[in-house]
Formats: sequence, structure tokens, C-alpha cells
Amino acid sequence: MILDRAISERIIKLCVERNITPNKLATMAGMPAGSLKSIFYGKSKNVGTRTILDLCQALEISIYDFFNDELFKDIELEGRY
Repeated sequence: MILDRAISERIIKLCVERNITPNKLATMAGMPAGSLKSIFYGKSKNVGTRTILDLCQALEISIYDFFNDELFKDIELEGRY
């Protein structure tokens, strides 16, 4: 799996678990909704650590909690350049 896709799937999963929309999460994180949509639709090829941190803070979870998911246990994860 491509890392960016795994990150996108994790964000969606967290939104579903908390019963919030991606637009609401973007607002909570202080980022434009379009930026989050770019992550979801694969237009953002390299999700930055700052973006992940902002989302984690909005969700009140640690970065560890974000990445502590089955999606990231695949040793075949690939990045894109």
C-alpha cells in the first residue's frame, strides 16, 4: 500500500469513529477543507508531518495513536516522490 493512501484511510477511519465530517475535522485543525480533500483524493503526494500533527491535536490523540493502526504494520508500505 502507498503510505499516502494509508494516511488518508486512517483519517477517514478516525472521522467515522468520532462521527465527524472531514470538513469539520479540517475546521477543528485550522486548515482549509480543500487541503484535507487533496489528501483524500490523492492530490497531495506527500502529507507533511505538521499536517498530521495538526489533525492529531484536533482529534486529541498523539502521533503514536495515529500511526498505531493495522494500516501501518504492512512492511510493504511505499512512499512516493
